Amino acid sequence: MMLDRPTALLAVLVVEAALGYPARLPHPVNAVGQVITGLDRRWNRGNHRCLSGVLVVLLLISAGAGVGLVIEHFATGWTGTIAIILIATTGLAQRSLHDHVAAVVRSLMEGDLDQARTAVSLIVGRDTAALDASGITAAATETLAESFCDGVVAPAIWFLAFGLPGLFTFKCISTADSMIGHLDNRYRDFGWASARTDDVMNWIPARVAGVLICVAGRGGWRVMLRDAPKHLSPNSGWPESAMAGALGVQLGGGAAYDGEWIERAALGEGERPVPRDLRRALSIYRRACLGLWIITGALIWLR
Repeated sequence: MMLDRPTALLAVLVVEAALGYPARLPHPVNAVGQVITGLDRRWNRGNHRCLSGVLVVLLLISAGAGVGLVIEHFATGWTGTIAIILIATTGLAQRSLHDHVAAVVRSLMEGDLDQARTAVSLIVGRDTAALDASGITAAATETLAESFCDGVVAPAIWFLAFGLPGLFTFKCISTADSMIGHLDNRYRDFGWASARTDDVMNWIPARVAGVLICVAGRGGWRVMLRDAPKHLSPNSGWPESAMAGALGVQLGGGAAYDGEWIERAALGEGERPVPRDLRRALSIYRRACLGLWIITGALIWLR
């Protein structure tokens, strides 16, 4: 690759924000999901589920890093550099996350709760059928903040550190965590290794994301530092509590997942969010993404 990584990353961020991913094309993550589904079906059984889960992680790391190394090896010259930039855009979700949340905002502002539930169900893991306007708003706001970490900041950091091998490895582990890294009876043992590996890979990005949200939202520091450790996840609490503090609302609290009620700590203080708060959150998200661009530009300048 002819460009240094900070310059390549800035190009990836700008191109992905401008173009997004073509809706008609299957996303590469779908292929990773199919592999994980197959492994789940074959290996998530018997008395050695923890060991099987570790093997899943090792296989995904090997596959992600291996594919990335092969692409970088053969992608030479300016043509190869452009190819790497375009391929790397598939690992980020600035545009798609913004567009999905914007669709929820539109439905809420129009008072169409059925459409809002449908829109938010595309980006959250919780049950949405019984959510009212405030519940839809809270779900979308929490996902916007959390996904800013694992869909934007984390893949950007792993690409910056290790190029395509780092980006692909992170996406493989993140996909596994979302599919099998749960605490229910089926995945508590089999998905443990995926969940813990994802925690490690998101540890620094989550805190960077929280700081960017506080800067973009001009506040939220106190709430972030106070409430982030309350979250069930060692990482998700940082961007979520930062967003709660920046908005001056209360997020978190219990929610139903696949019919099972999960108790969660409240994040932030004040009233529960209303639809206009989600519009404000989307504005903070855009500024936080811009902040990531500025940091990347500063790295280029420092070089």
